[in-house]
Amino acid sequence: MSGASGQGGVFGNPGLLAAGAAGCVSAVCALWAMRGLPLGTGVLWIASFPLFAAGLGFGVASAAVASLLGVLLVAISGGGFAAVIYLALFGIPAPLLVLAAQGQVPGQVSGQGLGQGPAPGQAPGAGPGRVSLSLPLALLGLWPLAVLLLSAAFLAGSGGLEAAMRQAMEVALRRLGMPAPETLVAGLVRVKAGAIGFWAAIALLANAGAAAGFLAKRGLLRGGKPDWAAVRLPGWYPVLPALALGLFLAAPAGGDAVALSALLLLLVPLFLQGVAGVHARLRGRKARLPMLVGFYLLVVLFLQLMGPGLVGLGLYDQFLRRQAPRQT
Repeated sequence: MSGASGQGGVFGNPGLLAAGAAGCVSAVCALWAMRGLPLGTGVLWIASFPLFAAGLGFGVASAAVASLLGVLLVAISGGGFAAVIYLALFGIPAPLLVLAAQGQVPGQVSGQGLGQGPAPGQAPGAGPGRVSLSLPLALLGLWPLAVLLLSAAFLAGSGGLEAAMRQAMEVALRRLGMPAPETLVAGLVRVKAGAIGFWAAIALLANAGAAAGFLAKRGLLRGGKPDWAAVRLPGWYPVLPALALGLFLAAPAGGDAVALSALLLLLVPLFLQGVAGVHARLRGRKARLPMLVGFYLLVVLFLQLMGPGLVGLGLYDQFLRRQAPRQT
């Protein structure tokens, strides 16, 4: 196989071919939404799936090349601002999450580069080591926070992030033919950045899980499927939401949108850890599937009530249930 790969050049390298295909498909999904085509919103949020598939099947380098190709195609067809949006939502976080998951396993990344998937005849998930979800879960809060802070710094000279979000919200409400009273706009502005980060994190997690399942069925997943229900955040992570809460309480009235958004973004990983805790507690039950369906239905319908409860469950599992059951 290695000889054939060397003779075939670019077309004999499956990792490079996967990167090329993933970058093209991801760019098409993003541009489909940015051009306002039908079902654009749904198509936009699956743009990271090809990037995760390339990375989880053929290594971090494959995901990085796919991301570079995707942002290049988006920049050519959609312009610089579209490329920045693509980078923030998909192009950087997808390879970064793959690196965080696989980089914690010795030998998982080093020396393999833009290479092969599992060896011929290798069982699904029988990669060189197992992946870890601890740091990737933390990055689902840290990366949106970094984007928020960079945006706030970039817009500091033009009225600030709050003014930009307020203007965008007023334009969106007018296009929908809805009134834009000050109280409604002010309330939406305070949580808009946090809401975008929340749904972006959910989309990244869902696409990563879907890509892992897709590859596992075909024997291409490197490192095996991690145990989602047993995930735990790094021990240092809960300090960050505590600091964000202090900054939010100290922020002046009317100027706390960035601080509130930062707090909400840093709570997303704890929320997801709470969701994982529900999965862990339902493991082995006969009615597990209908109970999970009911649980997610409650989350969607009553997020304002379920959200704080799941954050609390995540904190409980972080501090009081450190010894999660290990799978053999």
